[in-house]
Amino acid sequence: MQRWQQGTPQGSLRPLLNFLAGIFCGFIVCTAIAAVWTISAFRRLNELQRRTREAERLAELGTLTGGLAHEIKNPLSTVQLNLQLLAEDVSAEHSGSARLTNRLETVQRETGRLREILEDFLRYAGRMELDRRPVDLNVIVEDLCDFFSPQAQLQRTQLRVRKAPEPVVMDLDVKLINQGILNLMINALQAMPDGGELMLAIEATADTARIDVTDTGPGIPAEVLGKIFQAYYSTKRGGNGLGLALTRRIAREHGGELTVESVPGKGTKFTIQLPRTATPRVPPPEPRS
Repeated sequence: MQRWQQGTPQGSLRPLLNFLAGIFCGFIVCTAIAAVWTISAFRRLNELQRRTREAERLAELGTLTGGLAHEIKNPLSTVQLNLQLLAEDVSAEHSGSARLTNRLETVQRETGRLREILEDFLRYAGRMELDRRPVDLNVIVEDLCDFFSPQAQLQRTQLRVRKAPEPVVMDLDVKLINQGILNLMINALQAMPDGGELMLAIEATADTARIDVTDTGPGIPAEVLGKIFQAYYSTKRGGNGLGLALTRRIAREHGGELTVESVPGKGTKFTIQLPRTATPRVPPPEPRS
């Protein structure tokens, strides 16, 4: 035993101890990293579960509010119809009772307004099923401008259009896209009660297409600009605040986005930007018999 102890150098255990110490330190570091990763993963899991619960709650709330709106709309239609019949009876039997007739007309008008609010809500909150068909964006804008031109002329507004030099054929829900662009045109016209210029322009690349709707109105103040896409936010008297929110949803349902640029005193430009997938082929028109 004494010979073995004498033959073993005192420093020969140092590498072994260093090796064991390294393993221990590595174990501590790995444990700490694993703990941090586990905590982070647990937090992400909790956040995902919270978002899932919130999405389910919002979906349930949307279903309930949509059903409630439908339930209100049905008897409201009956009330509106009976008010119309009652107004006709009063007008026939009491032609001299102007006050009663005016009151009935007021109730009937407000009932109709309430029904319009419900219909706008159902369009905004309801589920959108896109009916995509190949269509040229130039044609959509040209048709809208032809339809909107008389209204623009009544308000002394010059309507200008700049189409893309080539056809911009895309798979779109024509009815919804028409509604979204028309909402922007109506907003622009309302922003220029004394007249001005309303300009529609289409630009397209291989990947995206954009529709710009620009007016020369007073512009939107900076403190209001961040709120205009909120549902039921409106600075116009009698407005329901759903037009821009609905247009943005239409753009997003198509995989795009609605943005705004505004300079107070100079005007506002809204842009609907849409992605272009594989360019569909427009079927040739059938020969007329």
